[in-house]
Amino acid sequence: MKNLYRYSCGEGKLDFVMLHGWGMNSNAWRYIINRFGSHFRLHLFDLPGYGFSQSEESFTLPEISETLLKKAPPQAIWLGWSMGGCIASEIALRYPERVLALITVCSSPCFVSQNQWPRISWEVLSCFEQKLEDHLQNTLEQFLLLQTLGTLNSQRDTTSLKSFLFSRPLPKKEVLKAGLKILRYTDMRDILNAISVPFLRIYGKLDALVPCKIAELLDEAWPHTESVIMHQSAHVPFISHTDDFLEVILYFYQKYFSH
Repeated sequence: MKNLYRYSCGEGKLDFVMLHGWGMNSNAWRYIINRFGSHFRLHLFDLPGYGFSQSEESFTLPEISETLLKKAPPQAIWLGWSMGGCIASEIALRYPERVLALITVCSSPCFVSQNQWPRISWEVLSCFEQKLEDHLQNTLEQFLLLQTLGTLNSQRDTTSLKSFLFSRPLPKKEVLKAGLKILRYTDMRDILNAISVPFLRIYGKLDALVPCKIAELLDEAWPHTESVIMHQSAHVPFISHTDDFLEVILYFYQKYFSH
């Protein structure tokens, strides 16, 4: 697509790509970009169809990945939040030469519960899909509420999320439905074990969408990867606990790239 939006900033030595989640846009990273800028060259994308990357089309996971790579730096650390974690993981699997390290935030290789795997349930995703038909904005607002549920400053963080979401054009319902299909049908539990680059997974202890139980399961299945559980946060630790989130990322960076 021609109008894919990318905002780049920072003066660090390494390129660092950041991908937002379903329904949102890259303004979600507003709280952390200034403090990351001295460490990395940041590249923040509005995913195809979201925010300033408006489109009437819907996109599959491979199509999104290929579209992003056309404007991404030749090599970078890739970070993906929630659905963005699926996209970053897909890129790491299909184009490993482009990925220096992979970081997923409140994401899962399989979002839908099956065979003892922690949820989201099919019914929840189906409910969101049905509501999009007539109440797109209200559906997105309800989704934002789920992302901060149970945290100390839930109301404050939800207000921040709303301001980020509505600062840019909302995605079309076809784009959102395509995103829900990615969440519903993607299952990378087996194939992600093949990733050889440094791989960090960050979870929120209070996350109502991606249960932190996943961390323990994947620690066993993927022993070459690392996980961190942020105990006071839910689905948006980079907003609710910005300092702690930055500390986790910088520790990972220094471990592998500060030589």
